[in-house]
Amino acid sequence: MRTHVSLPEDLLREIDRLAGPRRRSQFVEEAVRAKLRQAAQAEALARTAGTLRVEDYPEWTTPADVSRWVERLREESNDRRSRPSD
Repeated sequence: MRTHVSLPEDLLREIDRLAGPRRRSQFVEEAVRAKLRQAAQAEALARTAGTLRVEDYPEWTTPADVSRWVERLREESNDRRSRPSD
């Protein structure tokens, strides 16, 4: 679909320098898609902020606790992989 978008001249020159004048639309499309993904992620984070309570996850209380928790998970995973399968 075609649309009309106004851009400052300096921005258009920079787009042309990076993408080339024949690839403006593709460059702008990719930039808009990236910005939309970023906005969607920010909305999801805002919606879910506070859904995990620290008291429900004591292993996440401090960075050191988180590191120990991750190490334990990795060890458990490695143990499962090293066991012969039946």
